[in-house]
Amino acid sequence: MAKTYFIGDIQGCAEQLQSLLDKIEQTEPDAQYLFAGDLVNRGPLSLASLRLIRDLQIAGRAESVLGNHDLHLLAVAYGIRKASRSDTLDDILQAPDRDELLDWLRHRPMAILQHQHLLVHAGIFPQWSAKQTIKLAHEVETQLRSEDWLDLLRHMYGNTPAQWRDDLQGYDRSRCIINALTRMRFCSADGVMDFDSKDGLSNAPEGFAPWFDLSRASEKTTVVFGHWSTLGLILRNNLISLDTGCVWGGKLTTVALEDREIVQIDCPQQQKPG
Repeated sequence: MAKTYFIGDIQGCAEQLQSLLDKIEQTEPDAQYLFAGDLVNRGPLSLASLRLIRDLQIAGRAESVLGNHDLHLLAVAYGIRKASRSDTLDDILQAPDRDELLDWLRHRPMAILQHQHLLVHAGIFPQWSAKQTIKLAHEVETQLRSEDWLDLLRHMYGNTPAQWRDDLQGYDRSRCIINALTRMRFCSADGVMDFDSKDGLSNAPEGFAPWFDLSRASEKTTVVFGHWSTLGLILRNNLISLDTGCVWGGKLTTVALEDREIVQIDCPQQQKPG
């Protein structure tokens, strides 16, 4: 039976991704891949990365959740957000198959639950169970796949509400779900997200902790995520942190679902923090 590998943030580092896949497939030629999002941006080959992962998904060998950079690409492509100076999205925006690629991207899931492993890009609220996370992710997925999906992107940006409530409605509800799944790092004990700090575990803002160090309703499920490169690789009984800073000169990391085999590729620095 083919093994399944979780892969951390690619961010346009297509050459390193191909090297990683080649390394895996020396012993696992039929491997399946689950990507933690942020497929594009900051690295030099966003178009090649997107095409490679799209082709794997169409072949039935891969799936990816959406990350904040993936949603940013959609917003820039459709004139909702201006590109920033550090963006490396022009190759996608000018590609002859751009519309096909962007349509494929917006149909990707926000969360995946497989064999008691919950894959998201960034995090989940401590009070969310795995089942509730999938249900709430599906709400956003339905909007992204609807005819009115651009309206969601127009209302997606912002830091409020920073705290989840079950009675949230409309775009406030969608924004809160998206921010948790694609941007969360630190969270307070009563479930308020902090969006200012990108530091590691030892530098939590006062009154906040890493979302996964709080009492979790999902504690019986292994949550797998990327997004937080200053954490590096973390393996716990019910947690896998995958972003090891590929685009910053770190490594591109994959962890196998079945046996936690770790495969890594060294990466040249493509961007400087800040």
